[in-house]
Amino acid sequence: MQTPVFSLEDVSSILYSGKTIDMASLPLDDVEACYEFLKKFAADKVIYGINTGFGPMAQWRVDDKHLKDLQYNIIRSHATGAGAPLDDTCVKAAMIARAGTLLQARSGVHPDAVRLLVQFINRGIFPFIPEHGSVGASGDLVQLAHMALTLIGEGQVHYKGQWRDAGEVLRINGLQPLQIHIREGLSLTNGTSVMTGIGIVNQFMAERLLDWSIAAAVWINEIASSYDDMMSEELNAARRHEGQQHVARCMRKLAQGSQCLRKRQHELYDSSHRDTTTFEHKVQAYYSLRCTPQILGPIAETLACSRRVLEEELNSACDNPIVDPVAGDVLHGGNFHGDYISLEQDKVKIALVRLAMTAERQLNYLMHDRINGILPPFLNMGTLGLNYGMQACQFTATSTTAECQTLAMPNYVHSIPNNNDNQDIVSMGTNTALLTKRVIENCCQVMAILYIALAQATDCLDIAAQLAPANRKTYDEVRERCPKTVDDTPFYREIDSIEQYLKSHDPIKDIQAQ
Repeated sequence: MQTPVFSLEDVSSILYSGKTIDMASLPLDDVEACYEFLKKFAADKVIYGINTGFGPMAQWRVDDKHLKDLQYNIIRSHATGAGAPLDDTCVKAAMIARAGTLLQARSGVHPDAVRLLVQFINRGIFPFIPEHGSVGASGDLVQLAHMALTLIGEGQVHYKGQWRDAGEVLRINGLQPLQIHIREGLSLTNGTSVMTGIGIVNQFMAERLLDWSIAAAVWINEIASSYDDMMSEELNAARRHEGQQHVARCMRKLAQGSQCLRKRQHELYDSSHRDTTTFEHKVQAYYSLRCTPQILGPIAETLACSRRVLEEELNSACDNPIVDPVAGDVLHGGNFHGDYISLEQDKVKIALVRLAMTAERQLNYLMHDRINGILPPFLNMGTLGLNYGMQACQFTATSTTAECQTLAMPNYVHSIPNNNDNQDIVSMGTNTALLTKRVIENCCQVMAILYIALAQATDCLDIAAQLAPANRKTYDEVRERCPKTVDDTPFYREIDSIEQYLKSHDPIKDIQAQ
């Protein structure tokens, strides 16, 4: 099996750290060898998409004099997307995924197609790709057609913050539009690269949100002065799920140095309470505090599975037909079908809805004085009745979580036949990835409100100095962006500021780096 061209870590570096793709390191010789094989192999054979029409039109052979026109036609005819353009990060990830497919040397494209695509990635040239158009089989035909359209010098690109004609930007960069050789039109438009690119972006943010959720679980248990055995190695090892044990390990690392968490054996197992009939402090915390390893563990395992599937798809030949120069054959099938990505994105979406729900319940614990028993209503540090504290922030978190719950319905099951019933069962994978992206954005907003509330609760109890060092660092970072609130004030700017902070930091990677 061929060595993977890109890892998810490579993609992260390209998307977020300014890394470029080294053209010299790419297996372009293999791509050229595949192209040369196909050129000879196809000379006297009928091969789908080279000398036949596409989809239901495959029953019609195309005259040799029109073969190049055939490839241009699929690009131009399928650039029919609608809606808002995908953001630059998702477009860049999709281009990397498309390069990953072509570099498997199973598509038969000329190496120039890969070279130009990599130039777009490295130079920050982002094709206009609308959100709507893909049914997820034959992959992302419509959206990939928009990408291909710019490679042939047509359509629009987002370049240096402006929408410009693709041909103009090619000229500015000294690049030539892609020339069609054999099947570049079909290979550039056929496959799962857009849903994969969006899924990869989703993956990075979902993993970060999970880490923030784990850190929030430790912090809220510090506020509640919970007993720490709910995160103990022994308790969590008694249940065999790796995700649960991973979450508990992370919680123990984050909790190191805390002066707020209690030891059950010091307070309840020392026989000093033999005659006590009522305990003022809760013997066991509420589920949203105590059961976080069990709640977040399945989310961790879901994201681990999604990561594996995305990396495999990133390094897969996902168009049709597949060219096999080693076996000397061209194979027709359905590697473009997006079921792998669609199902995983639904699973990630459902998992992140659960994460948002957990954050909302933890927020409710902080807001509800009759539940927590230690904090003022709505974390109000002003005058009760005159001031409102964070009351309205909870409205936003609750409504946003409710929208997430509505979006939790699996999209993978929503196949609608089309294309003269040639595409009689489809994945809807790109729609699924976009819905997952929406849930992740919502979850970021709920998490931002939770973190403001955690800092406010810490100030209500005046325990910042007693927090675990990892959470004290986060408290300081939050307070730099959102000062303690006594008088009523609008929170919308602070919520946005904390949201951006959460998107650009990772508390568990921070402690691992120390």
